[in-house]
Amino acid sequence: MDYKLEKAVDYHYGSFPPESIHYPSFIQELVRATDALARFDQMLKNLHNTEILLAPLRNQEALISSRIEGTISTMDEILKYEADYEGEDVHTAKADVIETILYQRALKNAQSALEDGYDLSLSFIKQMHQQLLYLGRGANKTPGDFKKEQNYLADKQRREIQFIPIRPENLEEGLERLFGFLEDSELPPLIKTAIMHLEFEALHPFKDGNGRIGRMLITLNLWREKLLSQPHFYISGYFEENKDEYIEQMRDVSRTKDWNQWIKFFLNAVESQAIRNLEIAENIKNLYENTKIEFSDLLSSKWNMEILDFIFTYPVFRNNKFVNTTKIPNATAVLIIRKLIENGYLVLREEAAGRRAAMYSFEPLMRLVRV
Repeated sequence: MDYKLEKAVDYHYGSFPPESIHYPSFIQELVRATDALARFDQMLKNLHNTEILLAPLRNQEALISSRIEGTISTMDEILKYEADYEGEDVHTAKADVIETILYQRALKNAQSALEDGYDLSLSFIKQMHQQLLYLGRGANKTPGDFKKEQNYLADKQRREIQFIPIRPENLEEGLERLFGFLEDSELPPLIKTAIMHLEFEALHPFKDGNGRIGRMLITLNLWREKLLSQPHFYISGYFEENKDEYIEQMRDVSRTKDWNQWIKFFLNAVESQAIRNLEIAENIKNLYENTKIEFSDLLSSKWNMEILDFIFTYPVFRNNKFVNTTKIPNATAVLIIRKLIENGYLVLREEAAGRRAAMYSFEPLMRLVRV
């Protein structure tokens, strides 16, 4: 290994769970994060169709969480791919798109499994990992299996090891302690989630994909702890913008055995991201309500609600899916799409060619969700 070890921080053996928490050092942050999360959740409860909001937020989370790991794809690429291959295998996509699509699917499947009554467990996270890495660059990184060799977190540009996670021979015991902590700890749920996230990253149980799984677990545990009425809250944006501090705060816990500064950082992340998610959600909701009124005047169609819900759920789509999903007669659908293009709602992305239908994008929504 030709990486320098001088600045490496080793796993905090014997210091999990933390013996003492100093509440005065982050009580204000705890109050603000709890309040912001509650306001975000209340907005979710008030939506008549949560998928209209959650699909773009989930896509953003998949893009940004993957981008933290160096995977570069765009919202347009993801939605264009889904317009053609929704629910199908992702072999045909470029590697970065494959990774982001698999993240999005693994997160959605994990959320559905929790709603169906499953709980967080070793087998649960192995299943998440299997789904996350089963194709593309991750497929040779033993998807669904815990590490057998020592892994490291490194700064590749400086060629420096930053952190040495728990040794493989101690991993199973470490994971059992983590899941026992989740089950038994009576700490406030946000503080418990902060500690869980750092400990999972410090264990780094898999050969690859630990960061992405660890960020998914934040959302899942907030729902499991009943801070959210649905398992949907996406935090990677804050971590990406503050990546250096994110890494340093986690290293500091292992260096100093003091968890309080990390907890404070995490609570700031939750508050900031909840406010931002709420802002995005309200922008989408306002766009939906305004577009509903505008369509009523523009289209004067009995299909107004079907059209509206379709283009918000599938902002990039092919003509045949529009017809098949809304059940609008083909001739009527052609007229509606032409009118929406003429009035700036839709943009033609690909002309019809052979058996392939034309592709359109609903640009007012795309402008809100591109990251």
